[in-house]
Amino acid sequence: MSVTARQWLERIRALDLPDKVRIMNVCGGHERSITQAGLRSALPSSIELIPGPGCPVCVCPEEDVYQAMQLALREDLILVAFGDMLRVPVNLPKREIRSLEQARAAGADVRPIASPTEATRIARDNPDRAVVFFAAGFETTTAPVAAMLAEGAPDNLSVLLSGRLTWPAVAMLLDSEEAGFQALIAPGHVSTVMGPEEWEFVVRDHNIPAAVAGFTPESLLAAMYSTLRQLQDDRRFLDNCYPEVVRPGGNRSAQRCMAETLEVTAANWRGVGVIPASGYALRSHLAAHNARTLFPSYEDPERKRIGQMPAGCDCSRVVLGKIYPNQCKLYGLACTPRSPIGPCMVSDEGACRIWWAGGVRDRADTEVA
Repeated sequence: MSVTARQWLERIRALDLPDKVRIMNVCGGHERSITQAGLRSALPSSIELIPGPGCPVCVCPEEDVYQAMQLALREDLILVAFGDMLRVPVNLPKREIRSLEQARAAGADVRPIASPTEATRIARDNPDRAVVFFAAGFETTTAPVAAMLAEGAPDNLSVLLSGRLTWPAVAMLLDSEEAGFQALIAPGHVSTVMGPEEWEFVVRDHNIPAAVAGFTPESLLAAMYSTLRQLQDDRRFLDNCYPEVVRPGGNRSAQRCMAETLEVTAANWRGVGVIPASGYALRSHLAAHNARTLFPSYEDPERKRIGQMPAGCDCSRVVLGKIYPNQCKLYGLACTPRSPIGPCMVSDEGACRIWWAGGVRDRADTEVA
């Protein structure tokens, strides 16, 4: 018989916990489930749930968004991208085109898609036009892009890849002087692809309890209970609380496709900076499908602000778990889902957008760490 969410809460409340325990999640889907289910208000007040670097749209480099915009505006091509990317603003004056959505309104052929198969279909339906797939995402969305390339993409389809690995950002936080959390909830979908073993470093190198979770309140609470119990018993290990989907070793077929088509490289994270071995790039034998080599670069050294958020935007601190979304100075004032300033208010996986959709309207002042 499965354990219900209410029963997991009762087990958590029965634990002998310290005055304050901070648990970080690194998945926008986790944060959305936590907020929609009201788990923060249901848990003991000593437990803080901190949203971390779980939004690929939020950390996609500003220069990559700018490059995609300029390709769409200046080249005779079709640019396709996952829907959230269309509204991400770049650092330009308001009188100029600042997003792919605005580029589309100005006449560029920009089309939102939900999967690489749509990019392939559009390329085949338009054989006389170049199609560029602006592919931003973590391992879960990068794996299907790799499969598309491994299976053989249409000749007129190229990829502007902005893929990122999840774990290096967590490693960077843990290697810093103040990590700001005592337990980690690892992303179930990433672990499904890459294997839960990717998160063993959290326990092995930092003596911090970790648990892989799915997206239901039951799975999330099970993972929270596991990490809290580990703290109480002073016994650390990586627990898999999503065994119905996450298997040891992950998805070997997906990993083979990624190894065949992609290489790991240092990469810039918007608002964070360059993190070693945290990005994906197309391998050299796929140069004919690499938009970065096929088309002119439109980077502008006078305009480019590598790694910066818009003025006044605290998205980078939200992404790193340093503040809660409603502690940003712009939250709910200048920055709302209707008129977003930073990427965390754009994406459905951005913590600011999730909190706003969850009804959080009041601003707070106390920082996480």
